[in-house]
Amino acid sequence: MFEYGILPPAMFAAMVAFMLFGFPVAFSLGAVGMLFAVVGLVGGFFDPSFMNALPLRFFGIMSNDLLLAIPFFTLMGAVMERCGLAEELLEGTGKLFGAIPGGLAYAVIFVGAILGAITGTVAASVITMAMISLPVMLKYGYNPRLATGVIAASGTITQVIPPSLVLVVLADQLGKSVGDMYLGAIGPSILQVAIFAGYIAIMSIIKPSSMPALPVEARGELNMKLVLKVLLSMVPSVALIFVVLGTIFMGLATPTEAGALGVVGAMVIAAINGKLTWPLIRQGMASTMQITSMVVFILVGSTIFSLIFQGLNGSLWIEHMLSGLPGGQIGFLIFVNVFIFFLAFFLDFFEIAFIVIPLLAPVADALGINLIWFGVLLCVNMQTSFMHPPFGFALFYLRSVTPREIPTMDIYKGAIPWLCMQLLLVAIIIFWPESVTHWLDKGPKIDVDAIRIEVPGFNPQGGGMGSAPAGNGLPALGPLGGGLSGPPKINP
Repeated sequence: MFEYGILPPAMFAAMVAFMLFGFPVAFSLGAVGMLFAVVGLVGGFFDPSFMNALPLRFFGIMSNDLLLAIPFFTLMGAVMERCGLAEELLEGTGKLFGAIPGGLAYAVIFVGAILGAITGTVAASVITMAMISLPVMLKYGYNPRLATGVIAASGTITQVIPPSLVLVVLADQLGKSVGDMYLGAIGPSILQVAIFAGYIAIMSIIKPSSMPALPVEARGELNMKLVLKVLLSMVPSVALIFVVLGTIFMGLATPTEAGALGVVGAMVIAAINGKLTWPLIRQGMASTMQITSMVVFILVGSTIFSLIFQGLNGSLWIEHMLSGLPGGQIGFLIFVNVFIFFLAFFLDFFEIAFIVIPLLAPVADALGINLIWFGVLLCVNMQTSFMHPPFGFALFYLRSVTPREIPTMDIYKGAIPWLCMQLLLVAIIIFWPESVTHWLDKGPKIDVDAIRIEVPGFNPQGGGMGSAPAGNGLPALGPLGGGLSGPPKINP
């Protein structure tokens, strides 16, 4: 525990204590870091040369082009949230599935996935779907726990489905490509939607009274006109998703450039719907500024903390503790996921990503764990932070727009099955890594140890490199054509 002194564990404990007391995360991290820097300097446990790197780290944060994707994706989501697309999708999809038990729940799940891909924010997805779908679900006899649970859970899919802001942050902290992180998240996103839909299918058989079908007068006739209406309402969303993700996957744009294209596309869609107004743009920019400022301040605070922590040998302390866990990789993964699951009761996903991931990534890399797979796994785990009773943010958002007739305890109880399903996905990814790695571009396999480099010499007949030196001590050069016979050959 104290192989590297008492300061690393004390610093980590102080950080946890500040979090539990509710102090602002960014300033708490910076304050704890500077306090232990002073203690380390006084006690002779901290090399002051580490502080010389702090300005360079600040400059690195401000000049990081990858982080520019965060305000772009946030602004794109803010514009899409207010352009009326979600209302059309929910209304049409609800009527399309309304003839079967649980039809509205299916509609909420699928629309939640689409909104997750184009808005990127849990608050927008949960509040939008709750305001539109919840009154209809309650009116036609849906169980309140089921209705609130499916809405909250479907909103959290946003965290896993590309282009998720969490995946951008994780890629930056792990030093990996955002495009690879997005590719790795495709499988878990599909699995998450399938697990949610499968649960509704099972419950509609076991207890159909909790999710009755809509009457004909509410859903209308199921005909080609309704199908075309739903499909046409999806065209703008699909086009925007292709602009953002397709350009990244095909290598046509960086994540930052794709985010800028997404903002332009969102404004075009808002203009087509007649919703592109100055108040909409102003509100979108205000929310973007708030989120981006929060991220930058947390990142600056976490940089101070991590630098001081590293200077006190904290990274070696963490690596020593976690690499020695019983069970090897599996033991490490179980511990990390349990730790993050409970940490998510108290911390936001940005805070976990900036504080915890830099401490865990070196250990995972040392154990031979694929960091893309590791990042996607932690992203799936961190989405549970939105569903934790009683601290889950998705539950707070839902409570703010839910009728007072529904007790808060019903919202909490309704979230538990969906929280278990999210944990089930964590277990699936651990024991079935191909659910993430299958989508990655593996590229040609080259055994570096088997590569042999041959550098041919000059023509021996003309006095090549292997011939005796001339009288001046230099190798004798042969006639034209007797020099190097070609470029170096690499034989794998």
